[in-house]
Amino acid sequence: DVQLQASGGGLVQAGGSLRLSCVASELTRGDYAIAWFRQAPGKEREGVSCITSGGGRALWGDAGQGRLEISSDNAKNTVFLQITSLTSEDTGIYYCAGMTRRMCVPDHSRYPYWGQGTLVTVSS
Repeated sequence: DVQLQASGGGLVQAGGSLRLSCVASELTRGDYAIAWFRQAPGKEREGVSCITSGGGRALWGDAGQGRLEISSDNAKNTVFLQITSLTSEDTGIYYCAGMTRRMCVPDHSRYPYWGQGTLVTVSS
């Protein structure tokens, strides 16, 4: 069974950094796309970034430009999301989601596999 487990969230001061991890058992054995989504309080889930097994990357939204970096370690079945210069706008639950295709799309309904989410709270 494909399982995703997100971790690395926490309470961080504005300006700080975090590295989120998503361990994706089974999924990284073949073609895949793993994306990070954020759900801020009272808002809809939105795509943040994505990486494929072919090394393709996507970053969605202007707020993350220069502050977010997605990477993968296939030997560890893990995808990382590094976020620097955190602001209150980064607060939310971060979910990792996967599909067995090399296709990064910001539509969360396209991903059949989901982790449980990790909460990021940025304090000012």
